[in-house]
Amino acid sequence: MSFVDRRIETRPKSGAAPFELDEVFFSRTDERGVIQACNYVFQRVSHYEWDEVLGAPHKIIRHADTPKGLFQIFWDTLKSGNTIGAYVKNKAKDGLHYWVFAAVVPCEGGYLSARIKPSSKLFSDIQALYAKMVKAETEGGLSPTESMQIMLDWVHSRGFDDYQHFASHALAEELIARDEGLGRKPDQQISDLRDMLRNAEKLLDETHGLVKDFEAMHTIPHNLRVIASRIEPSGGPVTVLSQNYGAMSREMSDWFERNVMGENTNFATVKHSVNSSLFIAGLTRILTECDAQLKIERRNLGDTEMDTERRLLTDLAEQQSSFAQSGMAEVDIEADRIINACQVMHRHFLGLSSTRVLCKIESARLPSSGETLSDIIDQLGAFQERISERLEHIAKLGEEIRSIEAQ
Repeated sequence: MSFVDRRIETRPKSGAAPFELDEVFFSRTDERGVIQACNYVFQRVSHYEWDEVLGAPHKIIRHADTPKGLFQIFWDTLKSGNTIGAYVKNKAKDGLHYWVFAAVVPCEGGYLSARIKPSSKLFSDIQALYAKMVKAETEGGLSPTESMQIMLDWVHSRGFDDYQHFASHALAEELIARDEGLGRKPDQQISDLRDMLRNAEKLLDETHGLVKDFEAMHTIPHNLRVIASRIEPSGGPVTVLSQNYGAMSREMSDWFERNVMGENTNFATVKHSVNSSLFIAGLTRILTECDAQLKIERRNLGDTEMDTERRLLTDLAEQQSSFAQSGMAEVDIEADRIINACQVMHRHFLGLSSTRVLCKIESARLPSSGETLSDIIDQLGAFQERISERLEHIAKLGEEIRSIEAQ
């Protein structure tokens, strides 16, 4: 046994169990949560003998400081066939505790959980949140579902769409902090995907702003028609032009919202795919490190077949990488559609601009209230300019997403 091994395996009488930043460990369970396999680091940190841990329910390491609401999210997600990541406080056999960030993936016959030691700034926020949830469960009698809502509310208050969005962010934060703590170079793939996700979020912000601009602009042609009707014959040139302008702008707004916005359209798809790929990149990296850890350990793993577990880890890593590649291909397609949509909108804008100029010319010919009409038409011009700038920004973000994906 090396000096490092002796230092790690010398356990304190209280507090945290020895678990180093550069270590990773995993366990595999069946669908009921019974442990089928694990590696040496798991066995050492949990302090159970091999015959005690293999075949035991995973809840033997459950710590009372981990809220039941978290496990509700865990099982709801896993049973739906999705991966999940979470901070978990566990309890060793001798009463020591250890915190992990666990990335869990469904596998044949059950689930595999791979863990790293949390070290990011986000970790302290989670500890405070869990304390609040546990207190509400024990003192307030909250059910796991009610406790889960506390966490979901916290996630939303931090600007995340849902728990999965938060989990991807948290895993990336932990891997970045881990690399920094170990003196490693930043993970380029994680950095690129985070940049891509930020651009996807900006896309959503810009498109929501675009729809609001269109909605605000709809009132202006109406006001224009009202004033024009007072100073020119019914069906006069300005009235007709303003009607045309209103119809064209409404059609553009509806087309954009129908084809680009919404749950299953371009922008939502891009953000969801990038977010999923970010989590998969982190998960794949941890699975690969678990495989490397097994190779280094070369220890007796009780009844666990090391070669079998290494093949499983490799297969899961390749499977998740394949999912990520498919997601990125979809991102590229959707980003291209976004760029094309902006080009279509710009062409439509040429028609709007021409109509607005004609309105300006006709209003100048009217004997009175021309200045008022001119002011309203100038407002249309300001709105068009703002919308045009948004379209250019959206197209640029789409190009940046494609360029990052291509790297």
